[in-house]
Amino acid sequence: MVTFDEFRTLALGLPEAAREPTWGIETLRVRGRVFAMGSPEGESVTVKASREDQAELLAAEPEVFSFAPYVGRHGWVSVRLDLVDPQELDDLVTEAWRRTAPKRLVREFDARNSG
Repeated sequence: MVTFDEFRTLALGLPEAAREPTWGIETLRVRGRVFAMGSPEGESVTVKASREDQAELLAAEPEVFSFAPYVGRHGWVSVRLDLVDPQELDDLVTEAWRRTAPKRLVREFDARNSG
């Protein structure tokens, strides 16, 4: 089980990530672009993914992952915090950040985290 606070801390630990309340929820952004979102009161969060990753996640664990409302058609995935593996959520949030962050920032992140 992962709490919303753990999810938020994970996301904010990525370079230049920032929290911005929007639409009555917390959006997590890099340089103003949303890569994840959720509400402390909710039981799930939403992360940016490719349509291919979305299809794989929904097929593999439909009890954990679902098509995100409003943005699901773009690949976004809803993730149940009470059922998701913490390492898998870490990987998903990091990948969502990578899809959203500027290429230079991703290269710097990769260089710091390799080796």
